[in-house]
Amino acid sequence: MNIAIAQTRSIKGNITANAAKHKGLIELAVANNAAAIFFPELSLTGYEPTLAAALASNTDDPLFNAFQEISNTHRITIGLGMPTKSADGIHISMIVLQPNTPIQVYSKQQLHEDETPYFVSGREQLMLQVQQQKIAPAICYESLQWNHSKNAHRLGAAIYIASVAKAQRGIDKAMLHFPAVARQFSMPAFVANGVGPCDDFISAGQSAVWTKSGTLAGQLDDQNEGVLIFDTEKEITTGIVYSDTN
Repeated sequence: MNIAIAQTRSIKGNITANAAKHKGLIELAVANNAAAIFFPELSLTGYEPTLAAALASNTDDPLFNAFQEISNTHRITIGLGMPTKSADGIHISMIVLQPNTPIQVYSKQQLHEDETPYFVSGREQLMLQVQQQKIAPAICYESLQWNHSKNAHRLGAAIYIASVAKAQRGIDKAMLHFPAVARQFSMPAFVANGVGPCDDFISAGQSAVWTKSGTLAGQLDDQNEGVLIFDTEKEITTGIVYSDTN
């Protein structure tokens, strides 16, 4: 099975432009026979906590109709980064579209202290089924906490996907943590990061995947948008730089 992660340069608050770019990156994943593609944290709005309440959405937003059609047509699972509304407040969420299936939402369960003025925590771990394999999504800060990956493993995860917005310091930590997660639980680990300005830092890219033995299988650079596709059987990666001419 081929699993893709996308590396995006989100435009602050411009959901329309970001959605168009997402569709182009999904096309690359489809062209390379990916069964799923996952985007960075809050990829459709950019990681912008101060704007999240104004930009937050729900699963009935027409924005997601086109992505659902793509999922249905190409039999691909799509994980999009988006703030969502609830009775409790605003969540940092991943909107998940699967073929001919109601939209699912995974909301970040463990927030960094800088996020608590703007967001509330999710309450439950979502487990996705893709071609008979269970995939556990994680969102940024929580993905560096051992209790999160441990719980994902307990729930039967075969693949661990972290959707993040990380500066270089965070990526340096990720490069130590995720191979250890992969080895500990014998499951491939993915990190989908953005590039360029967001909030008060620069996202450092370097999206990566590690094999179930903890070996770095492939990594994108720190400047370009693109997709990284991992064959879970052959344990090999394909990296593709994105441009509007792809």
